[in-house]
Amino acid sequence: MRKTWLLTIAVAVGALAFGVGASLAGANFKSASGAVNADGALVVSFDESGLGNENVDYTLTADATALYACINGGGKNPSAANKQSFEGSLAGGASFEPKNGRVQGDISVGPLQAPQFTCPGGQRRILAHVSYTNIVLTDTTNNKSVSIPDTSRCLSTIAGLCP
Repeated sequence: MRKTWLLTIAVAVGALAFGVGASLAGANFKSASGAVNADGALVVSFDESGLGNENVDYTLTADATALYACINGGGKNPSAANKQSFEGSLAGGASFEPKNGRVQGDISVGPLQAPQFTCPGGQRRILAHVSYTNIVLTDTTNNKSVSIPDTSRCLSTIAGLCP
């Protein structure tokens, strides 16, 4: 009888210790990566585990550079003055409901807009190239962050518009 009682206590203590250890581990990013989509937006895909069942809020921040250019009817950039680079910071957010203590999702921001850049008559404005640096995804619910490597994309096939 005494052995059974001691075994019961040992199992209970072990289960309690395991539960405390698991809860101390908490939320963590298993993976996170960034890419630029065809519209020039930064898209961060991530996988975070160790979450409960309540919604988790995220913020995505990045520094952005966008190169806009004017294109004539012949599909050319007629003048070096008809392109301009803009820099700025972007931020966005989203909320996700965990499934089995895990969130797998995508958050996007951008591209950086430049409404002050206009083209002469007969030309159209395009976003030629974008780059994103200092990319950080933050789980604001659990105060966890992950840095994402810089990423960029050339959105134009016109020679000379992309670095």
